[in-house]
Amino acid sequence: MNTSFGWLTPVSIRLAALNLLRNKRRSSLSVLIIGIAVLALVSAGGFGLFTYDSLTESTSRDVGHLIMTQPGYFTAQEATPLANGLNISPAQIEQLKQHTEIRGSFARVYFSGLLANGAKSTIFTGMGVEAREFDIKGPFLNVLQGHTLSDEQSSRYNPDEPQVMLARDLAANMQVAVGDWITLLATTSEGTLNAYDFKVVGIYATGVPELDKRQLYVHLANGQELLMSSKVSSVTLFLYDTETTDAVKTKLEQQLTSLDWAQPVSLTPWYKRAFFYAKVKSLYDRIFIIMGTIMALVVFVALFNTMTMSVTERTRETGTLLALGNYPGEIVAMFMREAGLLALVGSFIGALGAGLLSLTLFLVDVQMPPPPGRTEGYPLHIYFSFELSAYVCLVILLVCLLVAYLAAKKGVKKPIIESLAYV
Repeated sequence: MNTSFGWLTPVSIRLAALNLLRNKRRSSLSVLIIGIAVLALVSAGGFGLFTYDSLTESTSRDVGHLIMTQPGYFTAQEATPLANGLNISPAQIEQLKQHTEIRGSFARVYFSGLLANGAKSTIFTGMGVEAREFDIKGPFLNVLQGHTLSDEQSSRYNPDEPQVMLARDLAANMQVAVGDWITLLATTSEGTLNAYDFKVVGIYATGVPELDKRQLYVHLANGQELLMSSKVSSVTLFLYDTETTDAVKTKLEQQLTSLDWAQPVSLTPWYKRAFFYAKVKSLYDRIFIIMGTIMALVVFVALFNTMTMSVTERTRETGTLLALGNYPGEIVAMFMREAGLLALVGSFIGALGAGLLSLTLFLVDVQMPPPPGRTEGYPLHIYFSFELSAYVCLVILLVCLLVAYLAAKKGVKKPIIESLAYV
């Protein structure tokens, strides 16, 4: 083994495997410990990836990938509704939709006021949206009864019957159902009061108790009529791929500088408005780091004990090898090969177990309880990431090699005569 990679030749690997088979019980226990550690780390990381992806999709589909508003819209207070709104035409929006990454653009109007059914009233927060926006939301809008707002161009839409969708708890509080009529009272952009009657066509759940108590949807045109303004609060841009958010934002900002619009606009990416996502990601990152550190320490302590026992039991063998002219570094490399094999076998078993667990949860419906601040659970899935598995296996391999080096380094320092006489 004079070559630089001699310690990794097939013969040396075969000898390392035979040495591990000397004590099958101890080797199996070491492989099991490593496998469990890798399984736990890859599964925990996969659950974190699933959570990040779910929060990303739900947030971006709710607020949009890019939000076009007046500069400072999210920090400035409005004296009257739509005081900080956009006076933007469909033609101007079409100028921005030439990019192939943009899936659609939808204007929104935000307003609030009183909701009444003739017997009682309560406050609400409303959104005037385009009906096509519900196609983008997909499974992230849970319609419990009825249907979403009808497309204004469809045959089932009746302009004489303005439609409204109510959140679950708001509908229950007002004791209204699909088909009932309600009245919305709001302050207009001119500071006066205006009221419209709406027909309830759907009841939905957001999963957030505070929103379910107050939120409702109406058509964009109806919201503008209620507020007596042609402005919109914002224009939401939905993309095909969330990963392209920053790239598309840069392109649009460069395009906006060349367009001669009477009103300045700014673009806000979805993650700037995703406060819940940022906090959950920060929490999960810390949990994964702490868990990974603990698992690495468990593997280190368990294998250090195993390798120390192995080195101690083979003291006479070590002395014999030294007496035959082997260098201490070669003997240390021998023990490192054995630890490396344990790490590779255990990591493969752990990663395979994580993959099978991910597949099982994909096929079997396991529901998680509602997280804090929400009322609905969600299906448990664990993403299997080859990249994450490779990182975890690499860390475990380095830990095992370090353990073997420390244990063997101490063993080869004994004098040859003392090692040969060891009992």
